[in-house]
Amino acid sequence: MNEPAVLLHDGLCVLCSAAVRYTLNHERAPTIRFVAIQSDEGQRLARAHGIDPAHPDSFLFIENGRAFSKTDGVMALAQHLDGPAPLIRFARLVPRPIRNWVYDRVARNRYHIFGKRSACLVPDPVTRQRFTLP
Repeated sequence: MNEPAVLLHDGLCVLCSAAVRYTLNHERAPTIRFVAIQSDEGQRLARAHGIDPAHPDSFLFIENGRAFSKTDGVMALAQHLDGPAPLIRFARLVPRPIRNWVYDRVARNRYHIFGKRSACLVPDPVTRQRFTLP
């Protein structure tokens, strides 16, 4: 049996927390695990995939042993969602260096633009078992 897909995210980032909430509300099936980079597991996953957990520059979407980052991660995650998210697949029409350049600008300024939480998102009791928090 395949392991559930994992969304490794910055649990303090308001934009990242919004992406987690969006994912919870639009998943086709409730199978994705949510791992905050601030957790022990999140730090191990980040380091294993070349991300500094103290200064994350990307989230990761890990599925079937493959890790997708930046815009590739966004597109891999979108395949599991309904609503307008699957339209993101059209971003493949934009060359990866250009779309990742935009991603990097947003990621670098996400706390300034969207804000930073003092603590990670606390999931509701129904979804709590799907989260790994610090």
